[in-house]
Amino acid sequence: MTERNQTVISQFLLLGLPMPPEHQHVFYALFLAMYLTTILGNLIIIILILLDSHLHTPMYLFLSNLSFSDLCFSSVTMPKLLQNMQSQVPSIPYSGCLAQIYFFLFFGDLGNFLLVAMAYDRYVAICFPLHYMSIMSPKLCVSLVVLSWVLTTFHAMLHTLLMARLSFCEDNVIPHFFCDMSALLKLACSDTRVNEVVIFIVVILFLVLPFALIIMSYVRIVSSILKVPSSQGIYKAFSTCGSHLSVVSLFYGTVIGLYLCPSSNNSTVKETVMSLMYTVVTPMLNPFIYSLRNRDIKGAMERIFCKRKIQLNL
Repeated sequence: MTERNQTVISQFLLLGLPMPPEHQHVFYALFLAMYLTTILGNLIIIILILLDSHLHTPMYLFLSNLSFSDLCFSSVTMPKLLQNMQSQVPSIPYSGCLAQIYFFLFFGDLGNFLLVAMAYDRYVAICFPLHYMSIMSPKLCVSLVVLSWVLTTFHAMLHTLLMARLSFCEDNVIPHFFCDMSALLKLACSDTRVNEVVIFIVVILFLVLPFALIIMSYVRIVSSILKVPSSQGIYKAFSTCGSHLSVVSLFYGTVIGLYLCPSSNNSTVKETVMSLMYTVVTPMLNPFIYSLRNRDIKGAMERIFCKRKIQLNL
């Protein structure tokens, strides 16, 4: 590396979580358990959808991709967090930091777009039940998934390349447990105006607009449900959307609370806690939400385990 009247850093120091040193081992065990639960829960959802033909429907195509996205999204930050909690020098290389930014944005955005696709699926299922199979054709479903992957690749690559052009000086301490883009921008000693303008535009296109589409879908869904005369029909319709609505509330609630409702008091602590919510807690809870409130998933588990039991007895 060359020097241009400034120190070019090769690594960043991650301050990690604001916790007393004596509680370090307790939190390490807690986060390790949460991470393993996230991996196991999402893998079970993916395997069930692959093995059970009853789940080969548009909704579960999106759900399997969402579970994969949650699994990977949590894996972007959690292994490094756990490693640094056991390390005397909690550092991350410059290249590793850029890689973490790329995959963090990629899998975070992928989950975002998949939630929009799932909202559209629920909208069609409830508002146009007789035309559901013709509208949600395999070609359209695959196209929505592929489009989600392509858009997220573009978005993640754009921010990573813009971040790579910045220069960082002597201050290399990130007050976070991962390479958060906003924290890195504060450390840069070169002009960050281009990054900030792009972030503003992309937030509108990749966060606000998808959220608005989900809200519009559910406004139409609720208005359609209220036209159903029977209470049983209303219950069935709400139960169909309940799992997805819970996941949407968890994801967007924490993101909006973190990025759109900034707080001046204890902002670092608040940002860290809210980041833990959507990087650790939400991916862990999603499999439970879909399995506990979903008869199809429960039925798939029963069929697969019963089939396995019969094969063992034979």
